[in-house]
Amino acid sequence: MSGGSSRTAIHRQTSAGLIYSGVSVPLEDKMPQTPPFPVMYGSNGYNKNLYKAKEEDYEGLYYHENNLVSGSLEALIEHLVPTVAYYPDRTYIFTFLLSSRLFIHPYELMSKVCHLCVEQQRLADPQADKARVRKIAPKFLQLLTEWTETFPYDFRDERMMKSLKELTHRLSTGDELYRKAVQQMTQTLIRKLTTLSQYEEALAKINSSVTDRLTVLKTKPQSIQRDILTICSDPFTLAQQLTHIELERLSYIGPEEFIQALVQKDPLDNDKRCFSDHKKASNLEAYVEWFNRLSYLVATEICMPVKKKHRARVIEFFIDVARECFNIGNFNSLMAIITGMNMSPVSRLKKTWGKVKTAKFDILEHQMDPSSNFYNYRTALRGATQRSITAHSSREKIVIPFFSLLIKDIYFLNEGCANRLPNGQVNFEKFWELAKQVMEFMTWKKVECPFDRDRKILQYLLTAPVFSEDALYLASYESEGPENNMEKDRWKSLRSSLLNRT
Repeated sequence: MSGGSSRTAIHRQTSAGLIYSGVSVPLEDKMPQTPPFPVMYGSNGYNKNLYKAKEEDYEGLYYHENNLVSGSLEALIEHLVPTVAYYPDRTYIFTFLLSSRLFIHPYELMSKVCHLCVEQQRLADPQADKARVRKIAPKFLQLLTEWTETFPYDFRDERMMKSLKELTHRLSTGDELYRKAVQQMTQTLIRKLTTLSQYEEALAKINSSVTDRLTVLKTKPQSIQRDILTICSDPFTLAQQLTHIELERLSYIGPEEFIQALVQKDPLDNDKRCFSDHKKASNLEAYVEWFNRLSYLVATEICMPVKKKHRARVIEFFIDVARECFNIGNFNSLMAIITGMNMSPVSRLKKTWGKVKTAKFDILEHQMDPSSNFYNYRTALRGATQRSITAHSSREKIVIPFFSLLIKDIYFLNEGCANRLPNGQVNFEKFWELAKQVMEFMTWKKVECPFDRDRKILQYLLTAPVFSEDALYLASYESEGPENNMEKDRWKSLRSSLLNRT
């Protein structure tokens, strides 16, 4: 491969000052490990540790002010592959593995990486230099470990697992320590995939048990007597349990799922859809569904009570819960609660709202005001992020973003820049920015919830039946009668269609 010597020089320049750690086998030269995000990136989004190189140093890769900005797909793939003298920077590994799936299937990328390794190290040759193989093997193991740890869902594809096994077998030269390290990596990967499958099954079970509250009310009226205040009357405790659900669901979202969401919206190069032929994770969609469920649960709890005084108490309770969510840094639950309280069946209950002290709610609405592209929320998010970076406890590390807006930001970043430049090169400048946003999310999702779990409250939040939109309107009209002819007509229509359902 051309450019090997320049890559050695590049490696020497960038490795200085980085944190070094090897895989769990003795290494003659340790692997460079760059600091975690967001330290890796400067204010302009570029990694300051990137390879100091001139354009002619490495064919097919182009730099601007020492930052990699574009390259051919083949050159970028070669840049991922370690040699005896070179190991790619971790920010590059993450950014390329994340974005490459817009151009090539992960299993095809793995196949190319394996092919380059076999070619470069002449592994197919029975007379391959065993000492050389022993030097390169730990570096490839490090690369494969980073891939399996950061993008484990790629390996639900049998073709990926096949390539992984073939490469690790080829690199095995009778070194017992290396074999043990490979075994450890594989076992960790299989555990992750097993846990994911169990989580998906549990979600499916929860979703199948959730029914419309009106149906339950008709068939088992006694089972509907419980409401949120009988389950939990302390706003701080409820905010903590909501944070448990948020962090658990966040933890299962793989970084590649953001790219999947983009791929599903837009045709790829040559109309290839890189996720159409293997089982993809759907944790991102499940998380969005949780937001919708929480909004509807809040609206249901408010519209359900017959007495105006009780409805007002529920509204005030949820305002306090939302405020506690804000203090924790749980912006997703906060926005879901505000969304539920702003649904038309709830907002039209003027007599009920007349009994509510709304000053605290006004402050929360101001914080989540969508004007100026959610300026107030983004300011609060930056504050929470800063607190998280300097935190000494898990409690202070919690940052749960308003997820729909995060997806929207990533979507518009993708829409605003082309994947390829006019000369056909991959626009890597764009993918640094994309990786920066996704990696910040990756940092947030790794936080372990510091609060005690309350199974009874969690069970209620996840499985309590909720009203459909029509049932919410019906409950709202039953509580405070229609105010105009349009509402009267809708009320009559809903009564006949919903209450007469068998």
